[in-house]
Amino acid sequence: MKELKSLFQEKTQHVQKDLKDILKNHGDLQVDTVVLRQVIGGMRGIKSMFSETSLLDPIDGIKFRGYSIPELRDSLPKSSRGDEPLPEGLFWLMLTGEVPSQSQVEGLADDWEKRSQVPEHTYRMIDSLPLDTHPMTQFSMAIASMQTESVFAKKYAEGISKMKYWDPMYEDVMNLIARLPHIAAYIYRRVYHDNKQIKADESLDWAANFAHMLGNNDEEFQDLMRLYLTIHADHEGGNASAHTTHLVGSTLSDAYYSLSAGMNALAGPLHGLANQEVIKFIFAMLDEIGTKTPTDEQVSKFIHKTLDEGRVIPGYGHAVLRQPDPRFTAQKKFSEKHLKEDDLIQVVWQLFRLVPDILDGLGKVKNPWPNVDAHSGAILVHYGIKEYTFYTVLFGVSRALGVLSNLCWARALGLPLERPKSVNLEWIKNYITENTNS
Repeated sequence: MKELKSLFQEKTQHVQKDLKDILKNHGDLQVDTVVLRQVIGGMRGIKSMFSETSLLDPIDGIKFRGYSIPELRDSLPKSSRGDEPLPEGLFWLMLTGEVPSQSQVEGLADDWEKRSQVPEHTYRMIDSLPLDTHPMTQFSMAIASMQTESVFAKKYAEGISKMKYWDPMYEDVMNLIARLPHIAAYIYRRVYHDNKQIKADESLDWAANFAHMLGNNDEEFQDLMRLYLTIHADHEGGNASAHTTHLVGSTLSDAYYSLSAGMNALAGPLHGLANQEVIKFIFAMLDEIGTKTPTDEQVSKFIHKTLDEGRVIPGYGHAVLRQPDPRFTAQKKFSEKHLKEDDLIQVVWQLFRLVPDILDGLGKVKNPWPNVDAHSGAILVHYGIKEYTFYTVLFGVSRALGVLSNLCWARALGLPLERPKSVNLEWIKNYITENTNS
Protein backbone atom coordinates (compact mmCIF):
# COMPACT_ATOMS: atom_id res chain seq x y z
CA MET A 1 0.00 0.00 0.00
CA LYS A 2 1.73 3.15 -1.24
CA GLU A 3 0.07 5.51 1.24
CA LEU A 4 1.28 3.50 4.24
CA LYS A 5 4.79 3.13 2.84
CA SER A 6 5.06 6.84 2.06
CA LEU A 7 3.76 7.84 5.49
CA PHE A 8 6.20 5.45 7.19
CA GLN A 9 9.12 6.95 5.26
CA GLU A 10 8.07 10.48 6.23
CA LYS A 11 7.78 9.58 9.94
CA THR A 12 11.14 7.83 10.07
CA GLN A 13 12.92 10.78 8.47
CA HIS A 14 11.66 13.06 11.24
CA VAL A 15 12.83 10.63 13.96
CA GLN A 16 16.19 10.19 12.24
CA LYS A 17 16.75 13.95 12.35
CA ASP A 18 15.68 14.14 16.02
CA LEU A 19 18.02 11.31 17.03
CA LYS A 20 20.92 12.84 15.11
CA ASP A 21 20.42 16.15 16.90
CA ILE A 22 20.11 14.39 20.27
CA LEU A 23 23.34 12.47 19.75
CA LYS A 24 25.17 15.64 18.72
CA ASN A 25 23.95 17.81 21.58
CA HIS A 26 23.18 15.38 24.41
CA GLY A 27 24.93 12.11 23.54
CA ASP A 28 26.93 12.12 26.77
CA LEU A 29 23.99 12.85 29.06
CA GLN A 30 23.88 10.11 31.69
CA VAL A 31 20.82 7.85 31.97
CA ASP A 32 21.11 5.64 35.04
CA THR A 33 24.54 4.04 34.55
CA VAL A 34 24.85 4.68 30.79
CA VAL A 35 24.72 7.68 28.46
CA LEU A 36 22.22 8.47 25.71
CA ARG A 37 24.81 7.63 23.07
CA GLN A 38 24.77 4.03 24.33
CA VAL A 39 20.99 3.90 24.64
CA ILE A 40 20.61 4.89 20.98
CA GLY A 41 23.82 3.32 19.67
CA GLY A 42 23.23 -0.41 20.03
CA MET A 43 24.24 -0.72 23.71
CA ARG A 44 27.89 -0.60 22.60
CA GLY A 45 30.26 -1.26 25.47
CA ILE A 46 27.62 -1.59 28.21
CA LYS A 47 28.72 -4.24 30.69
CA SER A 48 25.44 -6.05 31.34
CA MET A 49 25.98 -9.73 30.52
CA PHE A 50 27.64 -12.67 32.23
CA SER A 51 29.70 -15.01 30.03
CA GLU A 52 32.12 -17.42 31.63
CA THR A 53 33.74 -19.01 28.58
CA SER A 54 35.83 -16.17 27.13
CA LEU A 55 36.69 -12.49 27.55
CA LEU A 56 37.68 -10.00 24.86
CA ASP A 57 40.32 -7.42 25.73
CA PRO A 58 40.78 -4.46 23.34
CA ILE A 59 44.57 -4.85 23.43
CA ASP A 60 45.26 -8.51 24.21
CA GLY A 61 42.38 -9.90 22.15
CA ILE A 62 40.28 -12.94 22.96
CA LYS A 63 41.13 -15.13 25.92
CA PHE A 64 39.41 -18.43 26.49
CA ARG A 65 39.25 -19.06 30.23
CA GLY A 66 42.32 -16.86 30.57
CA TYR A 67 44.26 -18.51 27.73
CA SER A 68 45.27 -16.44 24.70
CA ILE A 69 45.22 -18.03 21.25
CA PRO A 70 49.03 -18.54 21.22
CA GLU A 71 48.73 -20.18 24.65
CA LEU A 72 45.93 -22.43 23.40
CA ARG A 73 48.08 -23.56 20.51
CA ASP A 74 50.73 -24.58 23.00
CA SER A 75 48.52 -25.99 25.77
CA LEU A 76 45.61 -27.86 24.19
CA PRO A 77 45.99 -31.48 23.10
CA LYS A 78 46.79 -32.07 19.44
CA SER A 79 46.25 -34.83 16.94
CA SER A 80 49.15 -37.14 16.22
CA ARG A 81 48.69 -36.09 12.58
CA GLY A 82 49.04 -32.34 13.03
CA ASP A 83 50.35 -29.36 14.96
CA GLU A 84 47.15 -27.44 15.68
CA PRO A 85 44.94 -27.77 18.80
CA LEU A 86 41.92 -30.04 18.76
CA PRO A 87 38.60 -28.12 19.03
CA GLU A 88 37.37 -30.84 21.39
CA GLY A 89 39.95 -29.61 23.87
CA LEU A 90 38.73 -26.02 23.62
CA PHE A 91 35.14 -27.09 24.27
CA TRP A 92 36.31 -28.98 27.35
CA LEU A 93 38.22 -25.90 28.52
CA MET A 94 35.27 -23.55 27.96
CA LEU A 95 32.87 -25.87 29.75
CA THR A 96 35.07 -26.67 32.75
CA GLY A 97 37.84 -24.07 32.94
CA GLU A 98 40.42 -26.87 32.85
CA VAL A 99 42.80 -27.91 30.07
CA PRO A 100 41.97 -31.54 29.29
CA SER A 101 44.38 -34.42 28.92
CA GLN A 102 44.91 -36.23 25.65
CA SER A 103 42.79 -39.17 26.83
CA GLN A 104 39.96 -36.86 27.93
CA VAL A 105 39.88 -35.20 24.51
CA GLU A 106 39.92 -38.56 22.77
CA GLY A 107 37.06 -39.70 24.98
CA LEU A 108 35.06 -36.59 24.08
CA ALA A 109 35.69 -37.18 20.38
CA ASP A 110 34.45 -40.76 20.76
CA ASP A 111 31.32 -39.51 22.53
CA TRP A 112 30.58 -37.02 19.75
CA GLU A 113 31.04 -39.73 17.16
CA LYS A 114 28.41 -41.89 18.93
CA ARG A 115 25.98 -38.94 19.02
CA SER A 116 26.47 -37.85 15.39
CA GLN A 117 23.47 -39.56 13.75
CA VAL A 118 21.42 -36.85 12.03
CA PRO A 119 17.64 -37.46 11.89
CA GLU A 120 16.56 -38.59 8.45
CA HIS A 121 13.84 -35.93 8.29
CA THR A 122 16.55 -33.23 8.53
CA TYR A 123 18.18 -34.47 5.35
CA ARG A 124 14.77 -34.66 3.66
CA MET A 125 14.05 -31.09 4.70
CA ILE A 126 17.37 -29.88 3.27
CA ASP A 127 16.68 -31.74 0.02
CA SER A 128 13.31 -30.03 -0.29
CA LEU A 129 14.96 -26.60 -0.57
CA PRO A 130 16.00 -25.05 -3.90
CA LEU A 131 19.69 -25.55 -4.63
CA ASP A 132 20.23 -21.80 -4.76
CA THR A 133 19.02 -21.38 -1.16
CA HIS A 134 21.88 -19.72 0.73
CA PRO A 135 23.87 -22.34 2.68
CA MET A 136 23.32 -20.40 5.93
CA THR A 137 19.56 -20.59 5.42
CA GLN A 138 19.84 -24.33 4.94
CA PHE A 139 22.10 -24.64 7.97
CA SER A 140 19.79 -22.69 10.27
CA MET A 141 16.72 -24.58 9.07
CA ALA A 142 18.49 -27.92 9.51
CA ILE A 143 19.36 -27.06 13.12
CA ALA A 144 15.77 -26.02 13.86
CA SER A 145 14.44 -29.19 12.22
CA MET A 146 16.29 -31.34 14.76
CA GLN A 147 14.33 -29.73 17.61
CA THR A 148 12.18 -32.85 17.47
CA GLU A 149 15.11 -34.55 19.20
CA SER A 150 15.39 -32.09 22.09
CA VAL A 151 15.93 -33.79 25.43
CA PHE A 152 15.44 -30.47 27.23
CA ALA A 153 12.04 -29.82 25.61
CA LYS A 154 10.89 -33.32 26.53
CA LYS A 155 12.07 -33.11 30.14
CA TYR A 156 10.62 -29.62 30.58
CA ALA A 157 7.24 -30.86 29.37
CA GLU A 158 7.46 -33.65 31.95
CA GLY A 159 8.01 -31.11 34.74
CA ILE A 160 11.75 -31.29 35.52
CA SER A 161 13.09 -29.31 38.49
CA LYS A 162 14.82 -25.99 37.70
CA MET A 163 17.91 -27.27 39.47
CA LYS A 164 18.24 -29.99 36.83
CA TYR A 165 17.73 -27.89 33.70
CA TRP A 166 21.44 -28.06 32.92
CA ASP A 167 21.41 -31.84 32.48
CA PRO A 168 19.09 -32.15 29.45
CA MET A 169 20.56 -28.94 28.04
CA TYR A 170 24.00 -30.55 28.22
CA GLU A 171 22.66 -33.60 26.34
CA ASP A 172 21.16 -31.40 23.62
CA VAL A 173 24.38 -29.43 23.30
CA MET A 174 26.51 -32.55 22.97
CA ASN A 175 24.17 -34.03 20.36
CA LEU A 176 24.07 -30.79 18.37
CA ILE A 177 27.83 -30.29 18.26
CA ALA A 178 28.30 -33.90 17.18
CA ARG A 179 25.93 -33.49 14.24
CA LEU A 180 26.86 -30.04 12.94
CA PRO A 181 29.82 -31.09 10.74
CA HIS A 182 27.66 -33.76 9.13
CA ILE A 183 24.91 -31.25 8.32
CA ALA A 184 27.35 -28.61 7.08
CA ALA A 185 29.22 -31.08 4.87
CA TYR A 186 25.93 -32.44 3.50
CA ILE A 187 24.87 -28.92 2.48
CA TYR A 188 28.27 -28.24 0.91
CA ARG A 189 28.31 -31.43 -1.15
CA ARG A 190 24.66 -31.00 -2.14
CA VAL A 191 25.02 -27.41 -3.36
CA TYR A 192 28.49 -27.40 -4.89
CA HIS A 193 29.33 -31.02 -5.74
CA ASP A 194 26.20 -32.51 -7.35
CA ASN A 195 25.07 -34.03 -4.05
CA LYS A 196 27.93 -36.53 -4.13
CA GLN A 197 28.09 -37.17 -0.41
CA ILE A 198 31.14 -38.55 1.40
CA LYS A 199 30.67 -41.01 4.23
CA ALA A 200 32.14 -40.08 7.60
CA ASP A 201 35.44 -41.61 8.70
CA GLU A 202 34.99 -42.62 12.33
CA SER A 203 38.73 -42.98 12.86
CA LEU A 204 39.25 -39.23 12.50
CA ASP A 205 38.85 -36.47 15.07
CA TRP A 206 35.91 -34.04 14.88
CA ALA A 207 37.60 -31.40 12.70
CA ALA A 208 39.51 -33.83 10.48
CA ASN A 209 36.33 -35.81 9.82
CA PHE A 210 34.62 -32.57 8.84
CA ALA A 211 37.44 -31.85 6.37
CA HIS A 212 37.11 -35.41 5.04
CA MET A 213 33.33 -35.06 4.51
CA LEU A 214 33.87 -31.75 2.73
CA GLY A 215 36.05 -33.68 0.29
CA ASN A 216 39.66 -32.92 1.24
CA ASN A 217 41.86 -35.50 2.98
CA ASP A 218 45.02 -33.40 2.85
CA GLU A 219 46.49 -33.54 6.37
CA GLU A 220 47.41 -29.85 6.10
CA PHE A 221 43.77 -29.00 5.42
CA GLN A 222 42.65 -31.18 8.31
CA ASP A 223 45.05 -29.26 10.55
CA LEU A 224 43.70 -25.98 9.18
CA MET A 225 40.20 -27.11 10.15
CA ARG A 226 41.40 -27.85 13.69
CA LEU A 227 42.84 -24.32 13.91
CA TYR A 228 39.86 -22.68 12.20
CA LEU A 229 37.25 -24.40 14.38
CA THR A 230 39.25 -23.50 17.50
CA ILE A 231 39.91 -19.81 16.91
CA HIS A 232 36.38 -18.99 15.66
CA ALA A 233 34.62 -20.73 18.55
CA ASP A 234 33.87 -17.83 20.89
CA HIS A 235 34.30 -14.07 21.20
CA GLU A 236 32.76 -13.42 24.63
CA GLY A 237 29.02 -13.13 25.23
CA GLY A 238 28.12 -9.79 23.69
CA ASN A 239 28.73 -10.45 20.00
CA ALA A 240 25.58 -10.84 17.92
CA SER A 241 25.50 -14.65 17.54
CA ALA A 242 26.45 -15.32 21.17
CA HIS A 243 24.02 -12.71 22.47
CA THR A 244 21.20 -14.02 20.29
CA THR A 245 21.76 -17.61 21.39
CA HIS A 246 21.83 -16.47 25.03
CA LEU A 247 18.71 -14.31 24.65
CA VAL A 248 16.64 -17.06 23.06
CA GLY A 249 17.95 -19.59 25.58
CA SER A 250 16.98 -17.27 28.43
CA THR A 251 13.32 -17.86 27.51
CA LEU A 252 13.99 -21.58 28.22
CA SER A 253 13.94 -22.38 24.54
CA ASP A 254 16.06 -25.46 23.93
CA ALA A 255 19.49 -25.57 22.29
CA TYR A 256 18.08 -26.19 18.80
CA TYR A 257 15.89 -23.08 18.77
CA SER A 258 18.63 -21.04 20.41
CA LEU A 259 21.46 -22.06 18.09
CA SER A 260 19.30 -21.67 14.98
CA ALA A 261 18.55 -18.10 16.07
CA GLY A 262 22.25 -17.48 16.78
CA MET A 263 23.13 -18.69 13.28
CA ASN A 264 20.61 -16.26 11.81
CA ALA A 265 22.51 -13.47 13.59
CA LEU A 266 25.85 -14.83 12.38
CA ALA A 267 24.56 -14.65 8.80
CA GLY A 268 24.43 -10.84 8.86
CA PRO A 269 26.97 -8.80 6.84
CA LEU A 270 28.06 -6.95 10.01
CA HIS A 271 28.87 -10.25 11.71
CA GLY A 272 29.82 -13.65 10.29
CA LEU A 273 28.98 -12.92 6.66
CA ALA A 274 31.97 -10.57 6.64
CA ASN A 275 34.29 -13.48 5.83
CA GLN A 276 32.39 -13.91 2.57
CA GLU A 277 32.60 -10.19 1.83
CA VAL A 278 36.39 -10.08 2.27
CA ILE A 279 37.20 -12.66 -0.38
CA LYS A 280 34.66 -11.09 -2.75
CA PHE A 281 36.43 -7.76 -2.24
CA ILE A 282 39.85 -9.28 -2.99
CA PHE A 283 38.61 -11.03 -6.13
CA ALA A 284 36.93 -7.80 -7.34
CA MET A 285 40.15 -5.86 -6.71
CA LEU A 286 42.29 -8.33 -8.64
CA ASP A 287 39.79 -8.41 -11.51
CA GLU A 288 39.77 -4.61 -11.79
CA ILE A 289 43.56 -4.32 -11.55
CA GLY A 290 43.95 -7.20 -14.00
CA THR A 291 46.61 -9.27 -12.26
CA LYS A 292 46.99 -11.78 -9.43
CA THR A 293 50.20 -10.08 -8.30
CA PRO A 294 49.43 -6.35 -8.03
CA THR A 295 51.97 -3.74 -6.97
CA ASP A 296 51.61 -1.81 -3.73
CA GLU A 297 50.78 1.28 -5.77
CA GLN A 298 47.92 -0.52 -7.58
CA VAL A 299 46.49 -1.87 -4.34
CA SER A 300 46.73 1.50 -2.60
CA LYS A 301 44.98 3.21 -5.49
CA PHE A 302 42.14 0.67 -5.34
CA ILE A 303 41.79 1.10 -1.57
CA HIS A 304 41.58 4.88 -1.89
CA LYS A 305 39.04 4.54 -4.69
CA THR A 306 36.91 2.22 -2.55
CA LEU A 307 36.98 4.63 0.38
CA ASP A 308 36.26 7.64 -1.85
CA GLU A 309 33.11 5.86 -3.05
CA GLY A 310 31.89 5.67 0.55
CA ARG A 311 32.51 1.94 0.89
CA VAL A 312 34.42 0.12 3.62
CA ILE A 313 37.41 -2.19 3.38
CA PRO A 314 35.95 -5.51 4.56
CA GLY A 315 38.00 -7.40 7.12
CA TYR A 316 39.42 -4.25 8.71
CA GLY A 317 38.17 -2.74 11.95
CA HIS A 318 36.50 -4.29 14.97
CA ALA A 319 33.92 -3.09 17.50
CA VAL A 320 36.19 -3.85 20.46
CA LEU A 321 39.74 -4.68 19.36
CA ARG A 322 42.33 -1.92 19.08
CA GLN A 323 45.18 -4.16 17.85
CA PRO A 324 45.50 -6.75 15.06
CA ASP A 325 43.10 -9.60 15.78
CA PRO A 326 45.04 -12.55 17.32
CA ARG A 327 42.87 -14.84 15.20
CA PHE A 328 44.23 -13.09 12.09
CA THR A 329 47.75 -13.53 13.43
CA ALA A 330 47.19 -17.25 14.08
CA GLN A 331 46.07 -17.78 10.49
CA LYS A 332 48.99 -15.73 9.21
CA LYS A 333 51.43 -17.94 11.12
CA PHE A 334 49.79 -21.05 9.68
CA SER A 335 50.13 -19.55 6.20
CA GLU A 336 53.76 -18.57 6.75
CA LYS A 337 54.46 -22.21 7.52
CA HIS A 338 52.46 -23.80 4.72
CA LEU A 339 51.31 -21.27 2.09
CA LYS A 340 53.83 -18.46 1.76
CA GLU A 341 54.20 -18.96 -2.01
CA ASP A 342 50.45 -18.65 -2.65
CA ASP A 343 49.62 -15.50 -4.68
CA LEU A 344 46.29 -14.88 -2.93
CA ILE A 345 47.93 -15.19 0.50
CA GLN A 346 50.53 -12.66 -0.62
CA VAL A 347 47.72 -10.23 -1.50
CA VAL A 348 46.23 -10.67 2.00
CA TRP A 349 49.61 -9.80 3.50
CA GLN A 350 49.94 -6.88 1.08
CA LEU A 351 46.62 -5.50 2.33
CA PHE A 352 47.88 -5.99 5.88
CA ARG A 353 50.90 -3.82 5.08
CA LEU A 354 48.92 -1.07 3.35
CA VAL A 355 45.36 -0.78 4.69
CA PRO A 356 46.06 0.12 8.35
CA ASP A 357 48.22 3.12 7.45
CA ILE A 358 45.68 4.36 4.90
CA LEU A 359 42.78 4.03 7.35
CA ASP A 360 44.81 5.54 10.18
CA GLY A 361 45.64 8.49 7.97
CA LEU A 362 41.95 9.30 7.63
CA GLY A 363 41.75 10.00 11.35
CA LYS A 364 38.26 8.54 11.57
CA VAL A 365 38.95 4.88 12.36
CA LYS A 366 39.56 3.73 15.95
CA ASN A 367 40.89 0.35 14.86
CA PRO A 368 42.53 0.17 11.41
CA TRP A 369 43.82 -3.37 11.97
CA PRO A 370 42.64 -6.62 10.33
CA ASN A 371 40.11 -8.86 12.03
CA VAL A 372 39.71 -12.61 11.73
CA ASP A 373 37.82 -12.38 8.42
CA ALA A 374 40.69 -10.63 6.63
CA HIS A 375 42.64 -13.87 6.24
CA SER A 376 40.39 -16.93 6.42
CA GLY A 377 38.93 -16.86 2.91
CA ALA A 378 42.27 -16.86 1.11
CA ILE A 379 43.42 -19.94 3.03
CA LEU A 380 40.20 -21.79 2.26
CA VAL A 381 40.56 -20.98 -1.44
CA HIS A 382 44.05 -22.46 -1.42
CA TYR A 383 42.67 -25.78 -0.17
CA GLY A 384 39.85 -25.87 -2.71
CA ILE A 385 36.98 -24.38 -0.69
CA LYS A 386 36.39 -21.63 -3.22
CA GLU A 387 32.65 -21.32 -2.71
CA TYR A 388 32.61 -18.28 -0.44
CA THR A 389 28.86 -18.39 0.16
CA PHE A 390 29.64 -21.41 2.33
CA TYR A 391 32.23 -19.67 4.52
CA THR A 392 29.77 -18.49 7.16
CA VAL A 393 28.56 -22.06 7.65
CA LEU A 394 32.13 -23.03 8.52
CA PHE A 395 32.17 -20.13 10.97
CA GLY A 396 28.85 -21.37 12.41
CA VAL A 397 30.11 -24.88 13.08
CA SER A 398 32.94 -23.38 15.11
CA ARG A 399 30.91 -20.68 16.87
CA ALA A 400 28.50 -23.36 18.12
CA LEU A 401 31.20 -24.59 20.51
CA GLY A 402 31.25 -21.28 22.38
CA VAL A 403 27.60 -20.30 22.36
CA LEU A 404 26.43 -23.77 23.34
CA SER A 405 28.89 -24.14 26.20
CA ASN A 406 27.59 -20.77 27.38
CA LEU A 407 24.05 -22.11 27.14
CA CYS A 408 24.98 -25.00 29.45
CA TRP A 409 26.37 -22.51 31.96
CA ALA A 410 23.27 -20.32 31.74
CA ARG A 411 20.99 -23.20 32.66
CA ALA A 412 23.32 -24.49 35.37
CA LEU A 413 23.44 -21.05 37.00
CA GLY A 414 19.74 -20.39 36.52
CA LEU A 415 20.38 -17.12 34.70
CA PRO A 416 17.11 -15.22 34.24
CA LEU A 417 15.12 -14.15 31.22
CA GLU A 418 16.96 -11.31 29.52
CA ARG A 419 14.71 -8.24 29.38
CA PRO A 420 16.35 -4.82 28.98
CA LYS A 421 14.24 -1.66 29.29
CA SER A 422 13.59 0.30 26.11
CA VAL A 423 12.56 3.95 25.81
CA ASN A 424 10.92 5.95 23.03
CA LEU A 425 11.74 9.34 21.54
CA GLU A 426 9.23 11.15 23.74
CA TRP A 427 10.84 9.66 26.85
CA ILE A 428 14.29 10.77 25.67
CA LYS A 429 13.14 14.32 24.95
CA ASN A 430 11.39 14.58 28.34
CA TYR A 431 14.51 13.23 30.07
CA ILE A 432 16.71 15.82 28.36
CA THR A 433 14.34 18.60 29.37
CA GLU A 434 14.27 17.44 32.97
CA ASN A 435 18.02 16.95 33.27
CA THR A 436 19.52 19.86 31.33
CA ASN A 437 19.12 23.62 31.18
CA SER A 438 18.43 23.62 27.47
